Amino acid sequence: MRKKICILGSTGSIGISTLEIISKDKKNFDVILLSGNSNFKLLISQALKFKPKYIYSNNFFLTKKIKYFCKKNKIIIISDLNKLKKIKFDITISAISGIAGLLPTLNIIKFSKKILIANKESIICGWKFINKELKKYNCSFTPIDSEHFSISDLIQNKNKNLIKYIYLTASGGPFFNKKINLNKVTPTQAVKHPNWKMGKKISVDSANLMNKILEIIEASLIFNLPLNKFKIIIHPQSLIHAIIEFRNGLSSMLYHNNDMKIPIANSLYDNFYMNKENINKFCFEKKLSFFPPNIKKFSSIKILGLNKILNETGFILINVLNEILVERFLNNKILFTDIVYKLRVILNSNLVKNYLKNNRIRRINDVFKAYNFARSLIN
Repeated sequence: MRKKICILGSTGSIGISTLEIISKDKKNFDVILLSGNSNFKLLISQALKFKPKYIYSNNFFLTKKIKYFCKKNKIIIISDLNKLKKIKFDITISAISGIAGLLPTLNIIKFSKKILIANKESIICGWKFINKELKKYNCSFTPIDSEHFSISDLIQNKNKNLIKYIYLTASGGPFFNKKINLNKVTPTQAVKHPNWKMGKKISVDSANLMNKILEIIEASLIFNLPLNKFKIIIHPQSLIHAIIEFRNGLSSMLYHNNDMKIPIANSLYDNFYMNKENINKFCFEKKLSFFPPNIKKFSSIKILGLNKILNETGFILINVLNEILVERFLNNKILFTDIVYKLRVILNSNLVKNYLKNNRIRRINDVFKAYNFARSLIN
């Protein structure tokens, strides 16, 4: 029987990679729902190829542009996932970028047997709510960011008390070991990741190591482990994605080529993916190197030392403030170095300290209250 698939964020890099995998094995997959936000041409192209029953979008302008196409091809447009009825997706891929992905992720769980999440912002801002819905609707969860997928694989069936440290590897970004004035870095330079083809926002996060700060927070929540269990190590080849150091003297690491289709495919196929493309040909001749991160160059690491900030509410502020500052940089309104500098200044402000003292995340609305507070802090 063909697996019923839902893809939230089908026009993004994760969605595109997922559809590339499915397109080579259509007999085993039936794409029921696709979603997009602004790239209507790509969304239409995907819909023509995969013939979904639904297209989800809460973007009025996109809906207006594809309305005639959907009517002609008998596709139902929905702006509210709760309007889905009598349907159960075998697998949902949640890959809408930013905090915009949180509510769709929460809403789709009840319609899903299994959800693959590639949206760290949703997990950082709303893991307690996501986890609650997963348990309520008996929906299994797999993280498909390469690092978290690797950690999940490496600690499966292991006693967590045996874990000494978990190392998340970072490529070092486009400026690693390069003599460059970071104050003069342009958005074009910052998004040129040396190993991965990713969206602009996450590429900037990689360039200043904020992606690892966010990934550590995300991993701490997903695996229910304290932040001090995690360390960052620079690994320019991006072939090892996580290393687990156990207390018994053994260490494990997971190797795969820098292609997001590998964790996605193995999640779609429940780790029984038969790799016909040879995209993970192991090369013993390839040198693997590891370096401690330079805190002077990657001052974002200092955020992990702000103990009074590192709580449920603080995680949301870190995520949202970074998202806004990266957007400002990409629009040439601030310098590349301003992203982390301004973030640290704001996090250390009395305004933030008072907010954290008086506000806790009890309901989903509190997440968006914190989001709006974070936006108010940046002029």
